[in-house]
This record gives sequence, structure tokens and C-alpha cells, in this order.
Amino acid sequence: MGSINIFQRIYFFFTLLLLLTIIYLPSVLADDYYADITIDIDNSGFVTIDGITNHPDLLAEDTEVYTSKKQSYWLLNITKDEIFSDYIFVLTLPQDSSINYIRSSGSIRIEEELGDLVVKGFGQNESFFIIVQYQVKKSLGDKGLMDIDTSLIMVALILILGLFLIIILVSINKRKHLITDEKPTKVSIEYNLSGLTDRQKKIMELLIERNKPLTQTEIQQELKIPKAAVSRNIHSLEIKGLIEKEKIGMSNLIKIKKS
Repeated sequence: MGSINIFQRIYFFFTLLLLLTIIYLPSVLADDYYADITIDIDNSGFVTIDGITNHPDLLAEDTEVYTSKKQSYWLLNITKDEIFSDYIFVLTLPQDSSINYIRSSGSIRIEEELGDLVVKGFGQNESFFIIVQYQVKKSLGDKGLMDIDTSLIMVALILILGLFLIIILVSINKRKHLITDEKPTKVSIEYNLSGLTDRQKKIMELLIERNKPLTQTEIQQELKIPKAAVSRNIHSLEIKGLIEKEKIGMSNLIKIKKS
């Protein structure tokens, strides 16, 4: 009976050791991931994730993998099932956005910086995910105009038409008194675009062709380049001394730098 009792104890000990090994071995063998990242979303739903991390596929540039859209609602879903020993993130939503739903691992807080909604979060010893449903406000449309009194609209239209006719009459009168065969000559300036990326060349060629300052929004709409990519490439061209910015109200005018 004594020998049987000893064997039972040995069996119980090894069974307990095996169970502990099964429970704790995966966490011991798992990679120790960490992240300190920024997440930027532009109006077109392109996501750029930048920063420091040892996770193999967390960082990304101008990707649509993490976003989807249904009607006027955008959904951002970044989920990594691996365990992170610690992580910090700063998520910047497009301008004029409003959050309808948000869920994240760890702790988060929502702030407003220069008109942008910013979500800041951190966590330890857990998987990383951030899910946000948001909307981007539309500019004043037909619904807003319908709220304006009809009589005021008619008065405004009459004033605009009258002013337009005055401008046309003044212009015709000036043309009658100005007789000249001289034609303006277009100054051709050669720019060295070697060493630039394709997007940087497209921005330079657009500015040269238009021969006038353009806003970042105009460049983005003309070239169909994401907002974040336009900002980065303009910053690079500015550092290289090819362009310069001029602050006009809330916008930046981009123009060719004069030598």
C-alpha cells in the first residue's frame, strides 16, 4: 500500500508539471512585441502607420487595408492578435471628423488638436486593436441654402448680375482704347528634377506648368495623390530648396522657389 501511495504522488506531480508547462510555455516562447506608433488617416481613407515597432507587419504607408466605407460611415479596424509587452499609439482622424463608435485594447482618450480629432492610447501585456467608426462632415450644400430666405437670394442674384454687366462694359470700353500687337512672351526656365521621386516630379511639373502658387488641396485633387503623401513630398521638396510655402489664412500656398 505504501509503494502504491508513492507512485500516486509521483503521477500527480508529473501531471501537475505537465499542466503548468502547457499553460505557461506559449507565453514564455512568444515574441516580446512592442510599438510606439502614429496612425494618420486622410479624407480618402488611406492609412499611414509610422513609428517604432518590432512587429513584422504593423507599419504601413498609404494603405486601404484597414479602412472600409458604407454610405457616409467610415470604419477603421487595426487588429493584431499577438501579445504586446507595451504599446503607445496616436491616431489622427481626417479634419472635420466625428466619432460614432470607438473600441480599443488598453486605455484611450480623445482630444482635439488644431481642429483634428486625436485618439491616444496605451497598453501592456495584451493584444493590440483599435476600431473606430467615424464620419467626415460635408460642406454647406443644397439643404443649407434652402434655409436662406428666397427674397435675399433674388436680391443677391440681381446684384451679382448687375456687377457682372458693369465689369463686361468696362472691359469692352478698355479694349476699344487699347490697340497693341504685342504678345506676352512665356519665360522658359529649366529645372533640374533628377534625384526626385515620381510623385515629387509630378508636383514640380504641375507647379511649373501652372506657373502660379497652388494649395496642397489643389495639388492633391489635380494629381489624385493621398493627402498624407502630398504633405510628405512637399516637405521633402521644401528641404531640397525647390519650393517654398506661403501662409495665406488657413491654407498654405506652394510655389516654385526663385533662385
